[in-house]
Amino acid sequence: MKGHALEEQTVFEEEQPVFEIGVVVPKRDEKQEIDNENCVDVLAAEFRKMGLIVERVVGLQNEILKLAAPLAILGKAAAELQLKKRTYIGVDLQFEWDEIDAFKRQPDGSLFSWHERLLCYHHMLYGTVNVDNSIMLKFDNKEVYWEMGESVLRKLELEGIVKEVFPLHDDVMRKQLLKIWALNWWDFTKQPIDEICSYYGMKIATYFAFLGMYTRWLLFPAAFGLILHLIDFGSLQLFVLPVFFVSLVMWAVLFFQFWKRKNSALLSRWQVNQAPGAGREHKAFDLEWSLFQYPSELMKKQGSDKIIEKEVYQREEWLRRFMRYRNDFVVILSIICLQLPFELAYAHLYEVVTSDLLKFGLTVVYLLAIQYFTRIGGKMAVDLVNREISNNIEYRADSLVYKVFGLYFMQSYVGLFYHTLLHRNIMTLRQVLIQRLIFSEVLENLLENSIPYLKYSFKKYRAVRTKRKGERGSFAGKFPRVEKEYLKPAYSASISEELEDGLFDDFLELALQFGMIMMFACAFPLAFTFATLNNITEIRTDALKLLVMLRRPIPRCDATIGAWLNIFQLQGA
Repeated sequence: MKGHALEEQTVFEEEQPVFEIGVVVPKRDEKQEIDNENCVDVLAAEFRKMGLIVERVVGLQNEILKLAAPLAILGKAAAELQLKKRTYIGVDLQFEWDEIDAFKRQPDGSLFSWHERLLCYHHMLYGTVNVDNSIMLKFDNKEVYWEMGESVLRKLELEGIVKEVFPLHDDVMRKQLLKIWALNWWDFTKQPIDEICSYYGMKIATYFAFLGMYTRWLLFPAAFGLILHLIDFGSLQLFVLPVFFVSLVMWAVLFFQFWKRKNSALLSRWQVNQAPGAGREHKAFDLEWSLFQYPSELMKKQGSDKIIEKEVYQREEWLRRFMRYRNDFVVILSIICLQLPFELAYAHLYEVVTSDLLKFGLTVVYLLAIQYFTRIGGKMAVDLVNREISNNIEYRADSLVYKVFGLYFMQSYVGLFYHTLLHRNIMTLRQVLIQRLIFSEVLENLLENSIPYLKYSFKKYRAVRTKRKGERGSFAGKFPRVEKEYLKPAYSASISEELEDGLFDDFLELALQFGMIMMFACAFPLAFTFATLNNITEIRTDALKLLVMLRRPIPRCDATIGAWLNIFQLQGA
């Protein structure tokens, strides 16, 4: 018993509680009298009863409750959730706090991953229910009745008192990642993937692992393309270019095979104990679980009659396929009828117009119009995906990726195919490729990193201005660090925040780049060099964006790149 207690004490010393969750409520009116039934005070007291560490920070406009959980509290919540974890003998078993020494730790030494800790926090925060009679709570002259069996946090969210619940950055870990990752330019493509997984979750770590490996593998075609560009092979040029193109196809095949092996190694190291996409997923921190149920599992609830089970199974399966095919047909028809004529008209006008000033004006109009078309297409794709019969969020996210990528594929490549196949103007094609690979990607990186900062600065300015108006005088106060974090934008996708996060835009940028350099490699071999330089910069700028400019993202349990792998392979075939 003494040995077991000593081991538990060692565990506590290894993992110190860190504030990981913030609960945002309006700032209390200082003129109001202190009331024992104030709902924020009751909420903080309920959290403390559960064993959570609560620190209340009063900001300019809001009050934020910072929450931390000792390891023992997280362990008890994990046992109540019946989480399965990998043991040292390689078997996934239901977690039990009394048998803590039997379960393997994460690569960084922690017992629970970031995704598992967030599950435990959600269970504890929303599991605080009223076990007594109805209780009247007050907040700024507003009365709220907390009924028996009702979650206090959910009740206050519905009443608009709790504005948001969001993950907090760990300042110690963030500074460490800034030093060894975002600001460490000397390592080029080398990244602390295990530390990224521990801090951000498996999905984001998988993206950076793929980006790093893809950039390293680009060094070979980049060197080959640079040699072709600088050296004039004369009569051997007709022989060298086919060799270059064949070597690229072999390079792409080998790259994807080695990536699959690396991804499997990452899955094993991160102790992924379920099929990707088959587990629990969530939407924002609300974490509305959607358990994936196969039709056969649904059939067991219909009865024991084998014939009825088979008929219902077939009906469900065919209905799901019909909805998927119908939606794909609608997207393809929309692309052909609406976007294709527009793209061909722009490519033709760009070829016919001789004035550089008119070409510049035409490009500006095109970029503005295409943003409108893409936004409409994205909303249509989201609406179609929501109508599909599937409760699995990762499956629906993959379906959305295929549909939206079709829109971007048409937008990015139709003009290039037009110059290649119809006019066969290699010089114009090279100009368009240089424009897409250099100016467009540089502009996208600038916007990608500047827009979050501008949004944060505007929110901060508006909050200070509101405070000054309220006090009718000069204001010399400062924002608490946690309130600054609350004002930062979330890591969200440009099309559908409920199905995808910011990884959609990052993967989309890589997929369009890969298709461009693979399909038009012989026309512009130097494209691989530009892509390599861009990706080396992309690793550090994306890391800086996540660590400094955005809130800490919600982790996703899927540890593969999902539908994007099929898109990459299709473009490289």
